Amino acid sequence: MGPLAANRNPETMRLFRRKSTLLAAIGSLLLVAGGLWWWRRSPPPPPPAPPDPLPALARPPDWSRLDAYQHSITRAEFELLLMTAFTTGEGWRESIRIDDEAARIQTGEPPPADSYRLAFRTTAAQPVPSRYWRGVAELRPAPPGKPLDQVRIAIDPGHIGGEWAVIEARNLVVGSNPPVREGDLTLAVAKLLKPRLEALGATVSMVRGTTAPLTPLRPADLLVIANQQIADGAAGSPRKLAERLFYRTAEIRARADLVNTVIKPDLVLCLHFNADAWGSPTNPILVERSHLHLLVNGGYSDDEVRLADQRFALVHKLLQGTHAEEVLVATSVAGAMAAATGLPPFTYSPGSGVVRAIPGQPYVWARNLLANRLYECPVVFLEPYVMNSRTDYARIQAGDYQGLRDFDGQPRPSIFREYADAVVTGLTWHFSTRR
Repeated sequence: MGPLAANRNPETMRLFRRKSTLLAAIGSLLLVAGGLWWWRRSPPPPPPAPPDPLPALARPPDWSRLDAYQHSITRAEFELLLMTAFTTGEGWRESIRIDDEAARIQTGEPPPADSYRLAFRTTAAQPVPSRYWRGVAELRPAPPGKPLDQVRIAIDPGHIGGEWAVIEARNLVVGSNPPVREGDLTLAVAKLLKPRLEALGATVSMVRGTTAPLTPLRPADLLVIANQQIADGAAGSPRKLAERLFYRTAEIRARADLVNTVIKPDLVLCLHFNADAWGSPTNPILVERSHLHLLVNGGYSDDEVRLADQRFALVHKLLQGTHAEEVLVATSVAGAMAAATGLPPFTYSPGSGVVRAIPGQPYVWARNLLANRLYECPVVFLEPYVMNSRTDYARIQAGDYQGLRDFDGQPRPSIFREYADAVVTGLTWHFSTRR
């Protein structure tokens, strides 16, 4: 009997299996202990990278542009605007520190350039602001019949319209009726408004005059960024995200470049039509209510203030003095539009955290939007009517016409002319009485 046969003895085999099990257990313990030793010896894994402080397509802010505003504002003025107009919460205190001498604003860059120091004014002197636009109080008296003389106005018809209305989600189709496309509606109002304002002395520029985008980018060009957003946790398909980047971001930034570097107006009018949720695009809901409101820049949420580019824009707009000018214009136009349309004010939900109410002005709200943040001059967003309101929808379907037509027992002008006429009335009163 050879040695191999001897190992097949039952008692020997039981002893062999017990030893093998014991050795395996000891080996496992040694492996675990070794792993713990190696884990303690090795450095911990690096923390995940912080989120990009700049949203898609944003440019890093040039904080040196604020140098022109050194000693231009007192601490009391800065704090008042910051707390009552430009923010909705207390989150700004994380990135803006204020003492009697200066505000120290985090730039979002690594040390040593981690904050910008804005020195406050301590004298009664009023420095000349650094800006391309002029406020109403800076204009010379107007000649008779030309209340808008010297005023440079840019009309920005909201959205794009045309073939792009579907991806913009601004394409309302009810049955076999022609589609209601917000970009087309705002362009129609703009074309009525421009000659009316020019006849009153204004120099008027159209930010867009067709249903073609200003940006050279198209959704296909933005798929790489869209895929990166999905990798970072964004919800949605690459196609949808790319489309949103196209019409919400790239297009607005292209318009901002035109406004700030070429047109350089005293005022931008962003024309829009409002809408309520209409549900399915193939079976939209028409509602009974309609309303009106206007928006000025402000009301930055805590999350928005934490972003470096939005924090820079907030401070830049605050220092330029756009807020007071926007509120004056918006108040004038809101009064004229409310009288012309008879619409009640739209009210934001309490505690929404995205708007600031303007005291004593139920039709005017401060809200931080990409356009009124990037356009470096006074900007007023107009949001009258509700496109899927039964009455407003019927008036839109009627198109433009002269004279009056009956709607719900009331004689009404063309909705486009009513809109344009009310804006003209409000601006005429504003520039006639506040120079």
